[in-house]
Amino acid sequence: MLSHADNETLCRVGPGTPMGEVLRRYWTPAALSEELPEPDCPPLRVTLLGEKLVAFRDTTGKVGLIQENCPHRGASLFFGRNEECGLRCPYHGWKFDADGRCVDMPSEPPESSFKDRVRAKAYPVHESGGIVWTYMGPADTMTPFRDFGTETLPAEKTLATKLYADCNWIQTMEGNLDTAHISWLHGFFAAGEFSDDGTDKPGYPSNKATWKFWTHDQAPRIEVENTWYGFRYGGLRTTPNGHTNVRITEYIAPYSTIIAAIPYNTRHLMVVPIDDHSCWRYNFDAQVQANPQGHGGAPLHDFSPFETPFTRRVGGITPREYTADNDYKLDRDVQRTETFSGVADFVSQDLMVTESMGKIYDRSSEQLGQLDKAVIRMRRILLGAARALEADGTPPPALAGPGHDFTTIRAADKILEEGEDWRYLGTDDDPAVREALDSLRHLPVAGD
Repeated sequence: MLSHADNETLCRVGPGTPMGEVLRRYWTPAALSEELPEPDCPPLRVTLLGEKLVAFRDTTGKVGLIQENCPHRGASLFFGRNEECGLRCPYHGWKFDADGRCVDMPSEPPESSFKDRVRAKAYPVHESGGIVWTYMGPADTMTPFRDFGTETLPAEKTLATKLYADCNWIQTMEGNLDTAHISWLHGFFAAGEFSDDGTDKPGYPSNKATWKFWTHDQAPRIEVENTWYGFRYGGLRTTPNGHTNVRITEYIAPYSTIIAAIPYNTRHLMVVPIDDHSCWRYNFDAQVQANPQGHGGAPLHDFSPFETPFTRRVGGITPREYTADNDYKLDRDVQRTETFSGVADFVSQDLMVTESMGKIYDRSSEQLGQLDKAVIRMRRILLGAARALEADGTPPPALAGPGHDFTTIRAADKILEEGEDWRYLGTDDDPAVREALDSLRHLPVAGD
């Protein structure tokens, strides 16, 4: 359990809070690029880490992210006119460019130089992988953009979505780092009756077989390995044929996870705080991923009775059809006879439990078990980073820097050979990774 003080430190992200200052040292998703679809399009409200901002794409295509309230008398610049390389306040016509400079002040005398002394707070932005990223920390501590692979991702391979969660960001993060819950929250009874398709043996099982593994062994053993970027951990389950299946999940400080997949995965699930009480779940492709041998076969959700909202993109923002207001469309008959949760949508099952904890869960009375090792490790990393930054300015972990190649971070899933160490899976030493990377190198280049 955590003390009340540590829980407050972990959860509060506004300006001046210990955790808020940590998060501001990282390049952070502010919006999807497609929310600003073209030059001079309508501006976009953005609330990020408790700050109210406005994003706009100017006439040249450059994105600006500036304070919402006009520095003059506080009117919302969301209602401004996006025109001729600037956002013009509707109240008195003051105009601000993407860097926050006041470039026109028509309500003042023509000879006035007042506009040269007025600025709106503006944050640097960087577009990559279908996301508008921003840096909100001190200018003198800004590090290079953390490239997870999106910088070289072809435009046609870019896929970024976001989903709103009505709870504190830590609650969502903890769900992402809990491999045990898939045996329960995401369980369905028919999975236990799946016949052996021949893949319950050392090597890569089918996605269908993994559903049966999760049902067969509902108490995975958790092993955590520290890394320079956070940690990776394995959830080890005994299969019906007596082998060991491992699901490896990556945690990249402060708010990103890569969930296990067969044979490996590079798609990020990044939890970005809107404020203390809500967050966005960004999901984006970081790299082109190849699977020459077709390991895993048909997709995971081809075999489940669940819907998944990532197949129903609308403008990049996943719609919420299952909410607390409709009890996540919980069907008690289905809960008794077909699925463990009774909720038809896979991701909404996660939202049901994390949002039901309240806006900010009080961890001072929780009781943790061995299945919570990864959750505990994440909390220690974040609390340690907050204390060190506050105490003596020690930079938080996993910032961009020499030797930090974020493109080598991959989750993985496999049935182990006798004596095989799971820790090399998903790394550059993994034969499945080497084979995939080699196949990508030999793909024809557009225009050839």
